[in-house]
Amino acid sequence: MPPGPKDAVDLTRQLTAIDSRNPDLVAGGPGEGAIARHLAGVLGAWGFRVELHEAAPGRPNVVARIGRPNGRSLMFNGHLDVVGVEGMIHEPFDAAERDGRIYGRGSADMKGGVAAMCVAAAQAGPELDGEVIIAAVVDEEYASLGTRDLIARGVRADAAIVTEPTRLAIMPAHRGFAWIEVTVHGRAAHGSRWEIGVDAIRHAGLLLAELDLLEENVLPLHEHSLLGRGSIHASLIEGGTGMSTYPDRCVLRLERRTLPGQSASDALAEINDACARIRARRPSFRADVRPMLAQPPSDVAVTAPVVQSLARAVRECGAADLIEGMSAWTDAALLNEAGIPAICFGPGDIALAHAAEEWIEAQEIERATVILTRFIAGWARRE
Repeated sequence: MPPGPKDAVDLTRQLTAIDSRNPDLVAGGPGEGAIARHLAGVLGAWGFRVELHEAAPGRPNVVARIGRPNGRSLMFNGHLDVVGVEGMIHEPFDAAERDGRIYGRGSADMKGGVAAMCVAAAQAGPELDGEVIIAAVVDEEYASLGTRDLIARGVRADAAIVTEPTRLAIMPAHRGFAWIEVTVHGRAAHGSRWEIGVDAIRHAGLLLAELDLLEENVLPLHEHSLLGRGSIHASLIEGGTGMSTYPDRCVLRLERRTLPGQSASDALAEINDACARIRARRPSFRADVRPMLAQPPSDVAVTAPVVQSLARAVRECGAADLIEGMSAWTDAALLNEAGIPAICFGPGDIALAHAAEEWIEAQEIERATVILTRFIAGWARRE
């Protein structure tokens, strides 16, 4: 029996109880098929026009619509996949409720937000002058296949809210990122043959020192009003074959967090420039720089209609309309690239995402639902 349209807390527990670990992150993870079918059934029973679109084999997006498509349209976007459960200190999928909190992997990131957006849209009803599109997508935790497929299929709206956990702050912007691999080359030799050996690991240290200067002296020069500065860190390093052997290779994997206006190619150029500076003073330095995965930043003006309309709804519901920057990357960036102004707002704390203990406050889910319901009404009236 589907929960009643006003019971976002119950829907959160139902969704949290379904194991939807991303199979690209977790070997043997079941994926999003079961949770997508369950949510599609709930929304169909509530009067939505529901479709399932496979973004990957056995991994369907839920696209559900309600209202009349003769006014402004609005998309609510949220992901159904979760990360692994290793190291968790409570049962990951029993969705236990204790002391007003719902515990479980994905409760905060972001099944509470998905439940709140679905119930708010259901309360708006089929007679709404304007259409609300529920986009419950797969694979956000890995490569965002779900939202990419959504966009490729031509699903569009006048604005979007991604209900990631923001503690009910409005978050119109977040950083992007670029992953970069650097292979530093040396020359293998016996540890006693300093005259012919070239130490790839020590040369990698020269690059790390250059990146330290970039982090300390250059990145602080560029700031965003909500996000502050960008950053770079060395995520992984590997090299060497034995204690008495000069290493012929050292691989660094770097992550550069980018601000709006900065691109993955800009980040790649920073690393190539650092390598060039080293070569100018150390001709034996050789390195190959290779781009890996990159995702763009996201930025919507605080004066944009979706931000102002949501802030008004928050105030009308008796809360403070906090406008902040989002720390994590989200699918809002892809929606913005596709021309859909997308911001983040939802229940839960991103600090609990992927954590050993993950929970969300039931009252916060309820408050989010009330605010989003009020927002839908104002958006349809073009407030």
